[in-house]
Amino acid sequence: MSVAIIGGGLSGAAVAWHLARGTGAEDLRIIVIEPREELGRGLAYSTPDPDHRLNVPERKMTLDTSDPLHFQRWLLSPEGPGLPPGSQIANGDAFVPRAVFGQYVADHLQPWLASGRVEHLRAAAIGVRREGLGYAVSLDNGEEVAADRVVLAVAHPAPAVPGALAGLQGDSRLVVDAYGPDALSGIAATDRVLIVGSGLTGADVVATLHRRGHAGAVHMLSRHGRRSKPHGPEQAATSADFTRPLEERALGLLRRVRRDLAQDSQAGLTWHALFDRLRSQGPWVWAALPWAERRRVVRHLRGLWDIHRFRIAPQTHDVVHAEIAAGRLEPLSGRLVGARPQAGTIAVEVKLRGGALRRLEVERIVVATGPAHGSVIAANPVLADLARQGLLQADPLGLGIWTSPHGLVLDRYGVEQPHLLVAGPLARGAVGELMGVPEVTAWAEAVARHLAAETAVARASRTV
Repeated sequence: MSVAIIGGGLSGAAVAWHLARGTGAEDLRIIVIEPREELGRGLAYSTPDPDHRLNVPERKMTLDTSDPLHFQRWLLSPEGPGLPPGSQIANGDAFVPRAVFGQYVADHLQPWLASGRVEHLRAAAIGVRREGLGYAVSLDNGEEVAADRVVLAVAHPAPAVPGALAGLQGDSRLVVDAYGPDALSGIAATDRVLIVGSGLTGADVVATLHRRGHAGAVHMLSRHGRRSKPHGPEQAATSADFTRPLEERALGLLRRVRRDLAQDSQAGLTWHALFDRLRSQGPWVWAALPWAERRRVVRHLRGLWDIHRFRIAPQTHDVVHAEIAAGRLEPLSGRLVGARPQAGTIAVEVKLRGGALRRLEVERIVVATGPAHGSVIAANPVLADLARQGLLQADPLGLGIWTSPHGLVLDRYGVEQPHLLVAGPLARGAVGELMGVPEVTAWAEAVARHLAAETAVARASRTV
């Protein structure tokens, strides 16, 4: 049996790694289709900027959920790079540059690539069609790959340009992808900058500008002015249990969170303990919510969840607050109303929360709103091709691809496609939280187990 994995970032690489370890060479051909030179880096871990850090300490990062210290041991081993300067904080935790984690994943795939157990096709997939009981994957080099199973581990879509900035499309003064190659290199030290988005991406932009000695005014705009929260202290676990009973309404879940936060506060715990518990029980909590209630969570509570769930690296947090204290960074709460290019500058209008209108003159605008998951099907040729054939559709929440709870793609009629699976964050509408490395790794293991089980069935049928 052959498996084609489309996408060789963390999700695709993790599926390939677990498949190679869990199946015999004679049972399964594993093909990863990825145009980049190395597997495992993808968009997230290709950035060379040392200030783009993991927002989780090294002791909680791993390719193997059964071995939580897998990354840490590699990092400090003769094969690893050791702790880069400035990574370790006072309590001993290390928040290393994201490129280091990318190197870790690539290094662990290398033996399987060298042995031929995993094949890396350096090309981009542009289409997938049904062929017999399997699929044919079309590549941008004109070739096709036949596969019995296909795993969609495609990249995050690019950020969406806010409507108010549509008139600046193609203008070099508008940076649409903050993580693109040399995306911020054109910003002069004295340029006034508007960052649209105040989450982790916006904070990374601030950290990069700070390291480069940027001295111009920086404005950071978001609808509610929320910024990612810092990590908390070592403390006891919460007694909260969101699985007994499971809530079936978003409002009931919110009330439980508020009640348990109050109880934890009386016990001397910070909010971190409860959100860690909610994260660990997330798959059961999410599965219990009907789609209408999931939609309410996404619409009303996602912003609050994101800033508490996706915590900022301490080094980056310190830079952001130092820039605010120095008066070089101004957080703004509101929405963009318009932007007009002028000679040498861009005139921006912002409607602040409360109704006041604020006018800014800036030289550069950086979009830091995160991936536009709602447009991923239209933006990706493989997904668009499958959607045209009726083999795939967007999930009802606009978070990615509609799948079964087990990651099998649902076609236009809601019917499972048993040989077409989704690895990575695009399955989160059905699966739940899938943006962090622990969840991505656990989901990759689940996908690999599913494929390994099918391989075992195929082996048994051949034996019979």
